[in-house]
Amino acid sequence: MKPSTDRMLTRIKSVYMFISERGTVTTQELVDEFGITPRTIQRDLNVLAYNDLIHSPSKGKWTTTKKRVKMSS
Repeated sequence: MKPSTDRMLTRIKSVYMFISERGTVTTQELVDEFGITPRTIQRDLNVLAYNDLIHSPSKGKWTTTKKRVKMSS
């Protein structure tokens, strides 16, 4: 796997874990926490939402779904 792909997957996993631990977070909280652009965080959120791992109960807020996830390192 390319280093950039590995870095992206690691970041997406971290974003998911952050949302899971906090319950509900805003897009801006994620931008501030991870120090990345709003566009990058939106792409990460789109990947998680596409895989039914998170959803947006209201505009700009995110929470995890009930879908079970097996985490590996």
